[in-house]
Amino acid sequence: MCAKRKKKSAAAKVLRLLGLLLIICALVAAWVLFKPNTGAFFQGHYLYIRTGSTYDDVKQELSAQGFVSDIRSFDLLARRSGYTGKVKAGKYEIRKGMSNYQIIRMLGSGRQVPVKLVINKLRTRQDFINLIARNLEADTNVLKHMLTDPVFLAQYGLDSNTAMCAVMPDTYEFYWNSNAEKVFRKIASQYTKFWTSERITQAKNLGLTPQQAITLASIVEEESNMNDERPKIASVYLNRLHSGIKLQADPTARYAYGDFMIKRITGVQTSLASPYNTYYVTGLPPGPICTPSPRCIDAVLHAPKTAYLYFCAKEDFSGYHNFAATLQEHYDNAKRYHDALNRRGIR
Repeated sequence: MCAKRKKKSAAAKVLRLLGLLLIICALVAAWVLFKPNTGAFFQGHYLYIRTGSTYDDVKQELSAQGFVSDIRSFDLLARRSGYTGKVKAGKYEIRKGMSNYQIIRMLGSGRQVPVKLVINKLRTRQDFINLIARNLEADTNVLKHMLTDPVFLAQYGLDSNTAMCAVMPDTYEFYWNSNAEKVFRKIASQYTKFWTSERITQAKNLGLTPQQAITLASIVEEESNMNDERPKIASVYLNRLHSGIKLQADPTARYAYGDFMIKRITGVQTSLASPYNTYYVTGLPPGPICTPSPRCIDAVLHAPKTAYLYFCAKEDFSGYHNFAATLQEHYDNAKRYHDALNRRGIR
């Protein structure tokens, strides 16, 4: 009986020891799983996983950018959980104090952070391409091709000159790894939505297509920051268009010259032989010289009936303009402005 009790006692001790070891192992596993494991964050809190990346690429980036402090424990759990074969491209936010479990669960589920792409005034196709390149993974070579592809652009009633008409200032939301076509189509959907049958009719009543209305609005956008004055400026250009008078818009000469920092337009710019220089050609440029705001496009569509054919910046540099119906009135206004420029030494 005594021997049996000793055997039972020894067995119980072994079981208790095994139980203790299991508890310790479980605690260690839980510690590896749930303890904070973020590092120094050398370049911000966002991990970018490019399309086609392997698990080794992800691990290298996590370590190199200081997102993960103990890469061994991360690697152990990633392999045990099967994440190594489930890498998903995207932009992910790694927050301080996250555990291996939280990071792997986020990456494995593809729970990335949406990118808010803010489009304000852009002047050229290259400006648009550069904006996409700075914010999204989309292949900019593909985007560049799309902006000149007549077959693709024809779906939207556009061509290589009017392609930027589809890029309307607004805030758009994308996943970082969105491809170029998806990016353009989403932005262009806003353009399609804007041009309701009512707006198309308003443009037609002015003798304009939607693309011509945007092109005119792009000139108005560059002429003035004053929203309350833009309809009147639009009326001047519409009057000149309908009268067959050259628009002679300074922003078009600046655009054709390619230097957007010029403050004073001279004969160097106005004499430039370019279809975008309205001192050189009669009528509108072949496409917009910037991406005008929807409000500015509406300013064109709701331009008042006026007799004005000229306008010139006010000599008080308020940002507003003096308007004139005759050339003599315009000369008088222009002289006052140029005298003010000379007094300030603006060349």
